Amino acid sequence: MRFASMLVAAATIGVAAHPLAAQQDTSHHVRKAAQKANSLKAQARITEDSARVIALAGLPAGSMVRESELEREKGTIVWSFDIKAPGRTGIEEVLVSALDAHVVSKSHETPKMEAAEAARDRRAAKKP
Repeated sequence: MRFASMLVAAATIGVAAHPLAAQQDTSHHVRKAAQKANSLKAQARITEDSARVIALAGLPAGSMVRESELEREKGTIVWSFDIKAPGRTGIEEVLVSALDAHVVSKSHETPKMEAAEAARDRRAAKKP
């Protein structure tokens, strides 16, 4: 009887500790992402607001930025903008150099392409 109650207590502690371990793992990834973002911001010479103006300049009036981030892509540091243009499905992805403000790339992503990219991002976020 005593052995059974010890097993129940051990199982209870294990179950209670599991969410804490997951929380610690998540906070580690959040800290690491914040450190990476701070490092990129220190290197960027172009502000997000300036890059946003450049990204929207080649798109129809009424286009709205849905998401933006500073990242290393295509061999340089860029401000990446996902922009919803009126009357179009999907998004326009515009990368503006955070070093000299030139448009690094501009591409259209269909909803299917967006979903595939989101899935890749989720898988990459889970890797240590």
